[in-house]
Amino acid sequence: MSKETGISWADSTFNAWEGCTKVGPGCDNCYANTRNNRFHEGKNWGAGAPRLLRSDKYWKEPLQWEADHETFFAEHGHRQRVFCSSLADVFDNEAPAGQRERLFELIKATPRLDWLLLTKRIGNVNSMLPADHRGDPNSWGCGWANVWLGITVVNQEEADRDIPKLLKIPAAIRFLSMEPLLGAVDLVEALGMREVGARFNGWAEIDWVIVGGESGVNARPMVLGWAKEIVSQCQAAGVPVFMKQLGANPTNREGKPHLISDKKGAVLDEWPQALRVQQFPEISAWELLDKGEHKLFTHPPQPQSVRDALEKALKAADAERLRLSAEYKSRLDAGDSRMDGNMDWARLEGAVSVVSAIRALIETEGEQNGGAG
Repeated sequence: MSKETGISWADSTFNAWEGCTKVGPGCDNCYANTRNNRFHEGKNWGAGAPRLLRSDKYWKEPLQWEADHETFFAEHGHRQRVFCSSLADVFDNEAPAGQRERLFELIKATPRLDWLLLTKRIGNVNSMLPADHRGDPNSWGCGWANVWLGITVVNQEEADRDIPKLLKIPAAIRFLSMEPLLGAVDLVEALGMREVGARFNGWAEIDWVIVGGESGVNARPMVLGWAKEIVSQCQAAGVPVFMKQLGANPTNREGKPHLISDKKGAVLDEWPQALRVQQFPEISAWELLDKGEHKLFTHPPQPQSVRDALEKALKAADAERLRLSAEYKSRLDAGDSRMDGNMDWARLEGAVSVVSAIRALIETEGEQNGGAG
C-alpha cells in the first residue's frame, strides 16, 4: 500500500493481501507477479499458492486517510481515490479466509475515501459482495456511495464477454481499465452513445474509461490508432476517458515505432494530440450525498458548479424513476407482476431516495445562499 502512487489515475493504493492467479492475456506480463517473484520468490502466485497477508498496522492506514479527508480535499479538490488492489484481485476465488469481508468493513468505515475496485473476475462479483438485504445499511443495494467498480478489458473478446456482466451489477460508478490494450475494441454499444448529461451515475452504462499500453521489457505493441478510436468513442458518448500511457512499445498501424523517451510512454508531450486527455468522472450524486454529511458544500471549489451538478443529477434521477415505474406498470398491465429479482426493486427504491435527497440538498443550499432557487 502507498499513500501516494505512481498510478496516475489513483491517489493511493491498498492491497488487502498480495498474490493472484493469471486468468487472461492481460496477465501475461503481470507487473505484480514480477514484483512478487523479486521480493517473495513468487510464492504467492498461481492456483493454490498462499496469499501474503498484511499487518494490522497496514490496515489502519486508510483510517488515517479518512481522518485527513478535509486536508486532502482542500489540497487536491477531490476525494482521495484508493486503487484496490494493485497486487491482487479483490474477487479472487482464493482470497484468504475473512480478508475480503474485512476489506468491505474497512470500506464501510471510510466513507470519504473513494475505493476503486478493479477486477478481472467480474463473474465472481455478485456472489462475493456484501449480502443484499433490503433495509440493511450494510447491504450492497444500489451500490455503496464510495465504491467504483471496474473491470480490465484488453481486447474485443473480453469487452463482449465482461462488460454486460459489469452492467448488471449496481455501482455508484462503473469503469473500464483498458490496459494493456492489445487490440482494437468497439465500445459504441457499451457506452450507449447517449447525449451528454442524460446519464445518471449508478444506473448508466460505463461512467469512465482508462486506456494504456503495456510496459516492461516484454511489452506487446499498442497501435496508437486503437487508443485514438477508444478516445473518440468516449468523447462522442460524453464518457470521461483517461489516457494513462502509451506503453513501452507504441506503434502506428504499419508497425512503425512511435518514439518515446521513457520506459512507459508516460510523457504526455510526446503523445499524439488526440490522446492528450486525462479526464475523471463528473462528481456524482452519490458523492454529493457523502453519507449525509454534505461536506462538499463547505469547500471552496466553485459552489455553483456543484449546485449545477446536483440539479443535473436530479433531472436524470427523476427520469430514471419514471422510466422504472412505467416499466413495472406495463408488466402489471400484461399480467406479469415479477421484477427482475431484487435489482429492479432496489433501483426503483434507490431512484426515489436519491431524488428526494438531492431535492432536499438543493433546497437547503438555496436557503443558505439567500433563498436562490
